[in-house]
Amino acid sequence: MEKTLSSQQIYDGRAVKLRIETVAKPSGKTTTREIVEHSDCVAVVVLDSKNNAILVRQFRKAVGKILLEIPAGGIAPGEQPIACVRRELQEEIGYLPNKIDKLGGFFSAPGYCTEYLHLYLATHLIPSQLEAEDTEDIEVVRVPLPRIPELIASGEICDAKSVAGLLRVVSLGLKSD
Repeated sequence: MEKTLSSQQIYDGRAVKLRIETVAKPSGKTTTREIVEHSDCVAVVVLDSKNNAILVRQFRKAVGKILLEIPAGGIAPGEQPIACVRRELQEEIGYLPNKIDKLGGFFSAPGYCTEYLHLYLATHLIPSQLEAEDTEDIEVVRVPLPRIPELIASGEICDAKSVAGLLRVVSLGLKSD
């Protein structure tokens, strides 16, 4: 374990905060750590009644590419993860799930970021549009679940949350009802 000697927040933005920590390593050496503080999020594998994964295609400025991903989003202060799942699915894909199963969770980038993603499976969908900002450029894409490993192997699906969530569902042999 490292002992924190000092901590200084150097940036406080809308989505992230950045702090620099001076730490003492177990060896006694002193060094610094740059830590991105990000709220917890939900990541949702959505299956329709025909066993298609419902994905979103959207431009991601940080990597300068259009990515094919599972729906996801930040948990608002005071919001429960299940409520966030419902809100995000309404905003991003226009459906409300009648069944939500917890599949676990994971840290997105624990080497420098505090973000934890709660992973869910959503099924039994009903149309339910909730208008939200920043969703007008999202394209909803349905992909047969058996094609998912091929899209991951080809790099068409290449973000960590989508790879982790989709492979979890594929490996468990989960299917919609």
